[in-house]
Amino acid sequence: MREVIEPLVGWWREGRTVGMGTVVATFRSAPRPPGASMLVGPDGSAVGSVSGGCVEGAVYELAQTVVAEGAPRLRRYGVSDDDAFEVGLTCGGILDVYVEKVDQETFPELGEIADDLAADRPVAVATVVDHPDPSLVGRRMVLRPGQPRHGTLGGERIDAAVADDATGLLANGTSGVLTYGPHGERRGEGMRVFVWGFAPQPRMIVFGAIDFAAAVARIGGFLGYKVTVCDARPVFATATRFPSADEVVVDWPHRYLAAEQESGRLDSRTVICVLTHDPKFDVPVLEVALRLPEVGYVGAMGSRRTHEDRMERLAEAGLTEVELARLSSPIGLDLGARTPEETAVSIAAEIIAARWGGGGARLMELSGRIHHDADVAVDA
Repeated sequence: MREVIEPLVGWWREGRTVGMGTVVATFRSAPRPPGASMLVGPDGSAVGSVSGGCVEGAVYELAQTVVAEGAPRLRRYGVSDDDAFEVGLTCGGILDVYVEKVDQETFPELGEIADDLAADRPVAVATVVDHPDPSLVGRRMVLRPGQPRHGTLGGERIDAAVADDATGLLANGTSGVLTYGPHGERRGEGMRVFVWGFAPQPRMIVFGAIDFAAAVARIGGFLGYKVTVCDARPVFATATRFPSADEVVVDWPHRYLAAEQESGRLDSRTVICVLTHDPKFDVPVLEVALRLPEVGYVGAMGSRRTHEDRMERLAEAGLTEVELARLSSPIGLDLGARTPEETAVSIAAEIIAARWGGGGARLMELSGRIHHDADVAVDA
């Protein structure tokens, strides 16, 4: 929903009605992840995507029906369907798409949720998308860290169970389906709850105000990261040199990173790229970075010789073999990159592979599934 929130809230504030289809579960090589949404506006326009083009036509028609009739629907699209080729989902994947009518009556909490997203405040939205009792489908509960839950999904038992499980999804900024028995039984089936986990934008911290950093900052923003460039040299660390960065910080890298950790602004989605390849900068910051259990990726630029010298210095500083093994150095995948832009693609490719468990090989040389899945679906 995040990618369509602006037009959705715009129509909502005007008191108009929108049809919204959301991917709530995927199987095999589905093209879009859970949480991807498509809107059918009051003017008939289509905004967003649930499948990259495969089933948009079918979802568009279903959304119009749901808006007209009012009752939400959960529909599965995949190659096993009789109409698979008619709707165009021939990639081998399967999508569960929840289609609902959105207006101020059906989704009164939307305005406050939009405010949370705009302010980078974490919030989770749990919606019943499947239940033996149709009257419970569409029930919603909103969760914010440290605050009482808002709304109910049908009873205290299910509310408490979903609140516990949704908190875990929110901590990682992920979305997924939770499965329970009709009355909230954790080992049961029949009730499915979709949780949108809206955590603050993931961070990319780039140390070293060099030309390669400018290219990495650009591609980091393209991938959806909030990008910080940090360097101790004020003549180089300027907003003019890094217009793609969300912020440019003049500080010693190790001191800045330690302060960010102390403030709680790092999490498992944070990626750190150390591009200085100067021992007086990169060794101290890597001492801090490699001891942080929170961050998801730490990479450092440099030649093989620089890497060996750096590893010796880090070992002498007391880092363990386990901590040193977390370092991706030399940074990036073997793409034969030479320019800053090509090197940025190489670094981005390694970050993506680390996130999803990819091996970096050519797809034409592999067999089996193309897409790697995050472990977000919870069988409660």
